[in-house]
Amino acid sequence: MTTDDLVAHGKAIAESGRYRPAPDTAERDGQLVESTPPGPVDVEGAELLDDLHDTFMRYVALPDRHSSVAVTLWTAATHALPAFEFAPRLVATSPEKRCGKTRLLDIITGTSHKTLATSNATVAAIFRSINGDHPPTLVIDEADTIFGSKRVAEQNEDLRALLNAGHQRGRPALRCVGPMQIPTEFNTFAMAALAGIGNMPDTITDRAINISMRRRASGETVAQFRSRRDNPKLVTLREQLAVWAAAHIDELRQAQPDMPVEDRAADTWEPLIAVADLAGGDWPQRARAACKALVDRATDADEDGSLSTRLLSDIRTIFAERAVPFIASVDLLSSLSKLDESPWSEFEMTTRKLAWRLKPFGVRSERNTTGSVRGYRLDALKDAFGRYLADDPSEASEASETQREQPRPTDTFKPSDGSIRQNEIIRQRETPDQRPLLTLLTDSDAPPPDNGSNGPGFTPPTGPERCDRCGCHVPTQGHKPKCPQTRYERNHQ
Repeated sequence: MTTDDLVAHGKAIAESGRYRPAPDTAERDGQLVESTPPGPVDVEGAELLDDLHDTFMRYVALPDRHSSVAVTLWTAATHALPAFEFAPRLVATSPEKRCGKTRLLDIITGTSHKTLATSNATVAAIFRSINGDHPPTLVIDEADTIFGSKRVAEQNEDLRALLNAGHQRGRPALRCVGPMQIPTEFNTFAMAALAGIGNMPDTITDRAINISMRRRASGETVAQFRSRRDNPKLVTLREQLAVWAAAHIDELRQAQPDMPVEDRAADTWEPLIAVADLAGGDWPQRARAACKALVDRATDADEDGSLSTRLLSDIRTIFAERAVPFIASVDLLSSLSKLDESPWSEFEMTTRKLAWRLKPFGVRSERNTTGSVRGYRLDALKDAFGRYLADDPSEASEASETQREQPRPTDTFKPSDGSIRQNEIIRQRETPDQRPLLTLLTDSDAPPPDNGSNGPGFTPPTGPERCDRCGCHVPTQGHKPKCPQTRYERNHQ
């Protein structure tokens, strides 16, 4: 039975609110004939979602109730995609294998609209398969083999671009086709479910309902899934969902549900909330609770995973603990390196690296009120905290700067001329994850001394093609001014 037949069948019973199963096909005497089970059956939307939810819970050990609600609503939304402007992705990840991801995709494949397995498909084939007003639902298992490493991900950039663009209606891909290389638009708008070990690309998870699967505990049990025995049950449930969604497609198209989240998260979750509101019962409340919980969880994961936002979060924690309006740069670096489970000690952070990481947020170091030390003010950081971090229940104190400034050791020293100059923060070596930050200046906030030396206590960083005198990467930076090695090379040319 085609999608058009289902839509027509659903609209025919929309006014009555009664559900009659779609005609089934059977082979009799070598011919296909349609048979309809006798008598209408009353099916409420909430009951239908309950059945779908129970099916997932029967075969899959989902991590919590919010995840099971989200998966149920996402699957139902695949049958009503023509009503929506956004096609949320469903991303199921796990730290290790045997966490139920494939079984989850099995149930999704059996109950979602016209699923298309794309694990071994080329991007060109996928482009040509996504067409019509109600395109198939893409299912990608073992997505870690596609996006698991940077090198592999670069080879699948077209697929990632397709998944990103297909989140919103009206964003086709342009490709040259045929011997004449004629520019041709291909539709990208489609629902997609991905499962894999480890992390997926941020651009995909930002457009997705994210489920973190885990291995079953000893007390958790699920029913064994056997395709030959259990698939017919899934097919029946899929047809019920298709007819129910088709009967209410106009209502869903006009729905404007109240969302508990904002921005892209609201775009992603709107189809699911609309389906829950239409179904009624306790589904509207369950849907909004799941939305808020999973979005907050994803936001926390983003903050932990992104070094930039992790740095902001840790700095906010330090200001809150100290309840001061200003912290000197060196003192802030020391506090960052002492945080539990903090990565900053491994990065061998310096004042220059700290300034470089905070610069994209519009944050710069300043001098304190007496002008004796450079550091960071809480007022200058608040805007970045509010824009890039989730709300924190503990707020930093608004203590008076003149009264609460720290009389602690500063990051300066006083040379014999009476001026103030910052101490060098010695960098022994760089980790592979760090960007080379050495310039013609030293690795502190202050310029190099006028005599061309590297300052007191300076130990040049070592590494391939670095000068053992000034520490610069010679092929890209050359030598520092007045480097002894420069004079040596010039005298022996």
